Formats: sequence, C-alpha cells, structure tokens
Amino acid sequence: MIEPADIANLRAKLDNAFDLDPDCAISIEIDPRNMDGEKLEAWRRFGMTRASLGVQDFDPHVQHAINRLQSLEQTQLVVQSLRDAGIGSINLDIIYGLPLQTTETLLRTVDLALSMRPNRLALFGYAHVPWMKKHQSLIDQDSLPGPAARFDMAMAGAARLADAGYVPLGIDHFALESDSLANAAAAGRLRRNFQGYTTDEAETLIGLGASSIGKLPQGYIQNTTSTADYIRSVRGGSFATARGFELSPSDRIIGRLIESLMCNFSFSINDLKRAFGSDLGSLPVETARIATSEGAMVFFDGDVFSVSAEGLPFVRVIASRFDRYLQASKARHSAAV
Repeated sequence: MIEPADIANLRAKLDNAFDLDPDCAISIEIDPRNMDGEKLEAWRRFGMTRASLGVQDFDPHVQHAINRLQSLEQTQLVVQSLRDAGIGSINLDIIYGLPLQTTETLLRTVDLALSMRPNRLALFGYAHVPWMKKHQSLIDQDSLPGPAARFDMAMAGAARLADAGYVPLGIDHFALESDSLANAAAAGRLRRNFQGYTTDEAETLIGLGASSIGKLPQGYIQNTTSTADYIRSVRGGSFATARGFELSPSDRIIGRLIESLMCNFSFSINDLKRAFGSDLGSLPVETARIATSEGAMVFFDGDVFSVSAEGLPFVRVIASRFDRYLQASKARHSAAV
C-alpha cells in the first residue's frame, strides 16, 4: 500500500537504526492486485530476497464470495516480474474452507498455483471469526464448508502438493526440496514463531508500526493499535508499547514443547530437561495423561512423545492439550482443521 518513495525512505531509516547484514533475507508480502513495475523496482532496490503472494483461490465464484477479485493472469504477471527482477524465492498462499469452495475447485487452484512453480506454498484453513473480525459477518455462514469438507480439502490439497514434489513442512507449509525451509526441516532445525515457519533461530523479533507484535526472551509486547497514537508516541520520543506478557519458566517450557510438536511432530522430556533444567514439575505426568487420552493418535514411551500418522492432521489439536491458558480460556477460536 505504501508508495515507492515511502519504500526508499523506510530502507534509509532502517539502515540508520540497524547494522543490517548484507546477506540478510528480506521477505515482502505482496497483494498482486496493487503491484506495479515502479513499486516492484522500489522493493528490489530495498533488498527484497523473497516475496509472498496471497492467492486464496482462483475460482471466480469463491472470489466474489470473499470480495477478492484476482485473476490468474494478474498473479502470473507479478510472479514473472519478480523472477525477472532476480527475486530467488517466491511463496504462494492458498486457503481452504472458503465460502462456495469445494475440494474440486480447491484442487484447480492448487494446480494453477503449481503451474507457476513457486519455491514454497502455504495451505491455510480459513478462520471464520466474525466476533473478532466484523467484516466477516458479511459472509453467509451457510456457504462455508463444514468440518468434514474442510478436512477433505486439507488432505486433498496436501496430497496434490506432495505429488508435485513439494516437501510437507509442519502443519500447513510445503517447499521444494532445494528450499532452505525444507533443508532446515530435514536437519531438524525448522522453527516456528507467531508469524509462521522459519529457519531463523533468533530469540528476538522487533515489531515496528501500529499494532505490531514483538517477542523478547522475557515475553511478548504489542504496540498500540491506533496509528495516530503510534505516530504521536514515536514523534514524542517514547515507545508505543500498549501491552506486554511476561513469560514464566513454565511458559517457556510449554512454548518449546508446542513448537517442537508443530515442527517435528514430537518432543522429548529429556531434551526439555537438558534445555530448561531438571524441574519440569508435573509435565511428565501430564504428558502421560494426554497420551492416554489421545489413544492411537500419539505414542509415548516415557521420554519421547510423538504423533502417529493417523494423528498428523490433528497436530494443532493435540498441541492445544498442553496449552494451560487455552484450557482455562472462555474465548472462542477458529476451527483447528
């Protein structure tokens, strides 16, 4: 949404504030509907090395239902322009569970996306949360696929991507075998933070801008959601932080456990002991109880807790069993599959 001059100004300010590694990865999320040659060139000069493009679905009926009209030709043009500009890594985002969507229409979208041979693809489930995102109330809930249909879509889409030579990563990502994300997964170095899967092992994420979230070793912080208040705070020489959450020792252990489940579909009690000390409290007992309740979907030998092939589609649900905050919360959440 920002103009080329703003892009150049942002890079100048980042260079003034940080000592950026010349070989650092710079990933930009792009909506193909508002990308042009001048803007693309500005991002190239900015240092973009990876582009992530939103596709959602190429079916025109689904696009009308979600009010996102984006032709295949638009997307193809931006992908080719990025490659012509020397951008070496391209990701496409596809969503299942959208209104009027069927497994057949989703697979057509997957095939069209594959025709552009992206380096990575993400296959996300649509999160219908109109109580949080008011604009979603415009979507007719009767047009949304039910749980069984969503499950079929997720399985069919994942199978089509695997057949095309893409390595499944975690719960919703796929990459070519040559991609750095696939290499990290093969080496057991795949990581996940609140932005998604990554090869980055840094403990610190700095969020810039209104509403952005940052993560420090001590916990999470979020900037004020009001752009006007954010600008006022920064121009006044103060932080725009609105709230924060300090992680307890137990939070760090459970966070690592859930990340390991999301990345590797397993975790080790002994590994957690080595990383955080010998005192894991009641976690071994809780793990045994959860393993018993999940039945054939998991295995637990007293040390390693692993998800079976049958349980892989439900990793998010299995991981949620360890989230003590989620169990105590009365908040409503989106579908896990």
